[in-house]
Amino acid sequence: MQPKDIPNLISIMRICITVPVVWALLHEWYGVTLVLFAIAGFSDGLDGFLAKHYGWESRLGGYLDPLADKALLVSCFFVLGWLGHIPYWLVAVVLFRDLLIVAGATAYHFQVARLDASPSLLSKLNTFMQIMLVLLVVLDKGAMSLPSEMLQGLIWAVFVTTVVSGVGYVWVWSRRAAINSDSS
Repeated sequence: MQPKDIPNLISIMRICITVPVVWALLHEWYGVTLVLFAIAGFSDGLDGFLAKHYGWESRLGGYLDPLADKALLVSCFFVLGWLGHIPYWLVAVVLFRDLLIVAGATAYHFQVARLDASPSLLSKLNTFMQIMLVLLVVLDKGAMSLPSEMLQGLIWAVFVTTVVSGVGYVWVWSRRAAINSDSS
């Protein structure tokens, strides 16, 4: 192992922490869930800082980091939907968007050109909104009751940013594919 591998190991740890987060959620141990979620969030910032600050960025890290984020968020959405804390339709929309992006990226990579994708600003906003929804729902169920209007507003904000960012990816990558096929 070399120092440049540390960000990737942190991302792998973040993927692994998904299992205890799901376990804690299923047992409705919301305090434990919040602590684990905080550790995952800190590790996300740490691996990004180390990769950028020390030049330890890698192609593998480019896949592991978003995979770790998605594994944690999608798992939390599934469990919170299962427990009835967020609507099933929102879980379905979030999952559909992520599957659409993965399928589109895979098709683009193997049929058009090598994929060097980076998240759009809308996608970053969507991820932030999803994280906030998970955190606030867990907080609402555990430590403190939050106004239902606030949670409903956040549910709709996640829905809008999920749909808009998904459509944005389809639009951008469809245009890139068309441009690449025209120049071939």
